[in-house]
Amino acid sequence: MEGFGVKIFFNVVVVGFLFQLLEVALARGGGFSVDLIHRDSPHSPFFDPSKTQAERLTDAFRRSVSRVGRFRPTAMTSDGIQSRIVPSAGEYLMNLYIGTPPVPVIAIVDTGSDLTWTQCRPCTHCYKQVVPLFDPKNSSTYRDSSCGTSFCLALGKDRSCSKEKKCTFRYSYADGSFTGGNLASETLTVDSTAGKPVSFPGFAFGCGHSSGGIFDKSSSGIVGLGGGELSLISQLKSTINGLFSYCLLPVSTDSSISSRINFGASGRVSGYGTVSTPLVQKSPDTFYYLTLEGISVGKKRLPYKGYSKKTEVEEGNIIVDSGTTYTFLPQEFYSKLEKSVANSIKGKRVRDPNGIFSLCYNTTAEINAPIITAHFKDANVELQPLNTFMRMQEDLVCFTVAPTSDIGVLGNLAQVNFLVGFDLRKKRVSFKAADCTQH
Repeated sequence: MEGFGVKIFFNVVVVGFLFQLLEVALARGGGFSVDLIHRDSPHSPFFDPSKTQAERLTDAFRRSVSRVGRFRPTAMTSDGIQSRIVPSAGEYLMNLYIGTPPVPVIAIVDTGSDLTWTQCRPCTHCYKQVVPLFDPKNSSTYRDSSCGTSFCLALGKDRSCSKEKKCTFRYSYADGSFTGGNLASETLTVDSTAGKPVSFPGFAFGCGHSSGGIFDKSSSGIVGLGGGELSLISQLKSTINGLFSYCLLPVSTDSSISSRINFGASGRVSGYGTVSTPLVQKSPDTFYYLTLEGISVGKKRLPYKGYSKKTEVEEGNIIVDSGTTYTFLPQEFYSKLEKSVANSIKGKRVRDPNGIFSLCYNTTAEINAPIITAHFKDANVELQPLNTFMRMQEDLVCFTVAPTSDIGVLGNLAQVNFLVGFDLRKKRVSFKAADCTQH
């Protein structure tokens, strides 16, 4: 979910006995962590030094708008939800390795999708990519999946069966992009911040033999971190005990410091200041739904009305998504929130020259923005000004919440400097204010 795109770098050379070591370590209550690197960081292959900060943030908004469309209620069917994915919208990158011997893959990390896939040889129609194409014939651990497996069935209406009874898939994305190929199992290897590579045999992934559209050459596929059966998180669920968390850095942070994602015991968020809210089970199970009951601007509380127009609070009325930069709220509620925020700020309100945000101020100094509290069920999360306002230009500061006609989305700017933890077994999401330069 752009202004905060991140890249998770994992490297490996040895895959043999490391998995056994991992099992022992995790059995003893351990875990592992991986660095996350912003899409627009100088360390990212997407980085364009010719663009200004304002241009990057504008691009991020456009990607966010495209991405939010996939969450609309009319698109939420139990089958084939991934056909709504907008592949260019991912904001985090992950450098991982597939196969034996391991082959590097640079993929877009997406909390709003499940299947992990990469381009493979032979490729009948592939977009150009920086790293070499993965060749299944060169891997001793590659296995095509048969049509009757649970992972194949999890593909829904996007699956098909070849004459050889192999499971195949085909996604046509909302923007005209596409990918298709074989569902297979492989050894997935990542680097951890502890310095020891971590390998996962038998990982189900998509080996794409035909892909095209607006995919960028800097990436070679997608890593799905959603809640569905095929996602990385779900496939590692027993190993990591259903736990993962991340801590996202502010945009202005020194690029030599990385954000981080944690798996297993190291992904547990607890201690003083931690608040937790229930994960709501809804269809599709890919997305992480929370219940937002209201938002306070200072001490003034506004009851939340979601996209469904119901008078009472609806369970699972907002999605928490690390792949969307900005936060989106239903139009009617947003209008009330904007008015309340504007009334609490003294400053010269101006139009956004890019025509994106409706609440902006002309100032080179820090504005006296209010604390905005998101009241989730059982959890009050205090958003600081850095979570809700962004300096778009040297003399322009804008409110980074926008209206939508779809379900609300809590974007990654609102999650900056929080440890955000997911416990898929207890079905809880936890927030803890933190200095992410220290995590």
